[in-house]
Amino acid sequence: LLLGCGESSTSQATSSGKAIQADGPVVMRTDFSLPDLDGDIRHMHEWDGQVIMLNFWAPWCPPCKKEIPDFIELQEKYRDQGFVVVGVTIDTHENAQVFADSVGVNYPILIAEEEGVELGRQYGNPIGTLPYTVFIDREGRLGTRFRTEVSYEDAKQALLPLL
Repeated sequence: LLLGCGESSTSQATSSGKAIQADGPVVMRTDFSLPDLDGDIRHMHEWDGQVIMLNFWAPWCPPCKKEIPDFIELQEKYRDQGFVVVGVTIDTHENAQVFADSVGVNYPILIAEEEGVELGRQYGNPIGTLPYTVFIDREGRLGTRFRTEVSYEDAKQALLPLL
């Protein structure tokens, strides 16, 4: 079950309606392996020691498509400081490839198809909202999460303290 793109449960939103801070016990990222756009199997642990912005998206989701140019810019600006965007698409390889090529995605896109919904749950998205973004610090702790489109400024605000 996926909520429509950008829908948010009000009980899970902050006063701003955007970022959700991780509270309670520390939650660590889980390892997983998925093929990337080149067909190579990529493992989440490849990015250990880096700040990761894990973004669950689909090419048919308008808010997902809208935020990706900002993610491309963030990747370009902060990659040398140990930052990586990792996109996980809830769609087919072909659809993801067409969209990624059209906008010039400069970060890894992993192909999850339907299994991406369950993977998103493991990363704090119990209702399967798209887009969904979670920041992961250098030690693998899950941090700020967004269950809606993320603006450049909101992403930057979540990212900078982790660098």
